Amino acid sequence: MITLVTLTLAACGTGSGSAGSSPSAVASLPVASASPGASIGAASGAASPAADSPGPGPSSPRPSTATGPVALGLEVVAVGLAAPLDVTNAGDGSGRLFVVEQAGRIRIVRDGQLVERPLVDISDRISSGGERGLLGLAFHPDFPADPRLFVNYTDLEGDTVIAEYAVGADPDVADPETELVLLRIDQPFANHNGGSVGFGPDGYLYLGMGDGGSGGDPLGNGQRLDTLLGKILRLDIDVEGDRAATPYEVPPDNPFIGQGSARPEIWHTGLRNPWRFRFDRATGDLWIGDVGQGDWEEVDVARAGVGGLNFGWNRMEGSQCYPSGDGCANDGFRLPVTEYDHDSGCSVTGGVVYRGASQPELAGRYVFGDYCSGSVWTLDPRGDEPQEPALALESGRSLSSFGEDEAGELYATDIGAGELLRVVIAP
Repeated sequence: MITLVTLTLAACGTGSGSAGSSPSAVASLPVASASPGASIGAASGAASPAADSPGPGPSSPRPSTATGPVALGLEVVAVGLAAPLDVTNAGDGSGRLFVVEQAGRIRIVRDGQLVERPLVDISDRISSGGERGLLGLAFHPDFPADPRLFVNYTDLEGDTVIAEYAVGADPDVADPETELVLLRIDQPFANHNGGSVGFGPDGYLYLGMGDGGSGGDPLGNGQRLDTLLGKILRLDIDVEGDRAATPYEVPPDNPFIGQGSARPEIWHTGLRNPWRFRFDRATGDLWIGDVGQGDWEEVDVARAGVGGLNFGWNRMEGSQCYPSGDGCANDGFRLPVTEYDHDSGCSVTGGVVYRGASQPELAGRYVFGDYCSGSVWTLDPRGDEPQEPALALESGRSLSSFGEDEAGELYATDIGAGELLRVVIAP
């Protein structure tokens, strides 16, 4: 059990089974619930123990990591954003950054300046507020040769939509009329929508889905394989033929194919509300920040090429039995590499392994934060044993995401201040 004793910031107050009061009046992120919510018996179709996928094996020895504590700072890059939730790059050599605004716009930041016209505005098809909205963005790995971008949003009925759009002759404009819906996923409650979208080193599209909401996972979605909720999904979107009829295929090495009623799109299971996952560009490892219920926030890692992991929710909250005080067996569950209690924050924001060049003291460290307290920590990404992260910054900000530019430099978004920030070594 890991408890961060170095922090004194109070956790944010939260309501039962929903997003509670946030440090910002603009919007609220997927903060942990204060009460365990309804409880149920073991769900049918429970996920099987973790298994290696037949895909590419774990990467060779992990790159070296700087040792010793670091102190971080945040530099303001752009202001005037409306509830920014995500930041990424297109990998096209343009140097542009793209910031997702919760209400449904994707903004461009070029040379440190916020471009007035958004890349695309789909606010007319989105329900926004609380934990809903335009939640995630990824560009095709071959962009701009393949001009598609992919988003995760909640529609006007509050259900999840995974859709793609095409950028036209003007590289700063994507046409909303080119929308192709890949998936629609019913959401039984308004919270725990997940939202991360990203391409792995295998070229497949990965999606982070929350457990469907309320408190305590009353439908048992985290441990069920007949639902896409509470999962990391893996899709092949480079398919031929009539894409309107078949917009994606299931990769043949997805781990639950052919297992009864299991949905074949599932790559990992047992997640409560994965708020930001990122791939390590050097190793291909997948790092996941999973928001806790009422006591524990956690960071999980899936090594490159390994599928079928079960991260334990709703039988485990972090490394602890759930509900607290119950006995449980954690055999077959992949436990977090780090966790912290609600004396230190209340909603983890998953981060990035830094692989840039301008901050050598930060090289090879995983950087993540907490939305409520604004604290930022680092940890050594090479090991699988639980570790206590090192406190690097008490920012006082409402950190909603971490992302990279093309060179691997690290950025963050502050949903309350409406700012894009660069993460740097403190002077």
